[in-house]
Amino acid sequence: MKAILALEDGRAFECRSFTGEGETWGEVVFNTSMSGYQEVLTDPSYRGQLVTMTYPLIGNYGVNMEDIESDRIQVAAFVIREYQPYPSNFRATGTLGDYLNAAGVMGIEGLDTRALTRHIRQAGAMRAFVSTQDLDPASLAARARQIPEMVGQDLVCSVTSNRPYFWRNGGPQPVEADRSQVNDALWRHRDEKFAVVAFDYGVKYNILRCLESAGCEVLVVPADTDAETVRRLNPDGLFLSNGPGDPEPVAYAVKTVKELIGYRPMFGICLGIQLLGLALDAKTYKLKFGHHGANQPVQHLASGKVEITSQNHGFAVDPDSLDDNLVEITHMNLNDDTLEGFRHRSAPMFAVQYHPEAAPGPHDAGYLFNEFAEMMRSNR
Repeated sequence: MKAILALEDGRAFECRSFTGEGETWGEVVFNTSMSGYQEVLTDPSYRGQLVTMTYPLIGNYGVNMEDIESDRIQVAAFVIREYQPYPSNFRATGTLGDYLNAAGVMGIEGLDTRALTRHIRQAGAMRAFVSTQDLDPASLAARARQIPEMVGQDLVCSVTSNRPYFWRNGGPQPVEADRSQVNDALWRHRDEKFAVVAFDYGVKYNILRCLESAGCEVLVVPADTDAETVRRLNPDGLFLSNGPGDPEPVAYAVKTVKELIGYRPMFGICLGIQLLGLALDAKTYKLKFGHHGANQPVQHLASGKVEITSQNHGFAVDPDSLDDNLVEITHMNLNDDTLEGFRHRSAPMFAVQYHPEAAPGPHDAGYLFNEFAEMMRSNR
């Protein structure tokens, strides 16, 4: 079915919908991963975005229920060069097209994804509108300009869990208690495992798997959980998750993080490092087109080692705004010299901008979960 994707600056691309008729909109970004499209689709950090895959053939290994990173597809649309409707993989339980259709998410193909990627690299990530009904590029570009910009939006509230849950045996187990009843009596394995409170700003399931593998009993709490509730839980450590959009509007999370600095060992990933930076009175800013993919080179400054990392973010912490007396910069991106990690000089706390849990991507940085566990062991 014929479709048009139009950017807010007037650039338009003819394409086809492989999921039937429809309309959708959001910010267009590109992902450079060659595989892992189901993990990309279900990553909450992509909320409100039209994700373009730079690898040309997508759908060839189908989908299954083991490779999901949240409870639903999160992207606003999936943009690819060529869709493969006949998957060949022993793990496949369905096709990508049917998977998108069941979730009401548009998939479009036949688009010159190289041209779209080059345009975004030069002009920056921008709003776009896709339609099979309105095929007038000028009309769609005008509608794209009416979409709210990513800057200033709190998207965390649309992806966070509504109630606490434990991550046990590879899946979520809801806590049957209201917030006033949440306390340290909930922990079952306090003596054998580290009790970790994980703030859900849009957490990926593989982060929870990695924390569990590192010896943690993980209680996931909603993004707006306050410091008083956390103190009642008396955990061994605190984890700040990834999530979508601009960190500055998530002021309630910044307030809580600020109140908990130094209380227990703290580890942040992606949006987590940005919220922690704001809690330390640093500044964040929007990147031109973000980092989305599984091949970002990051240097660990202390060792000089280069890690190939998985990343998905459109905002970053300004390293010049960090207080050198409080924090030490630990990691930098070798592509564009953006901040990728820092550690507090006195409090047990560190954070990285990239995704050490991968899914998809390399596992070069998986050791950070064990460093978190060791930090909690040292502070018990």
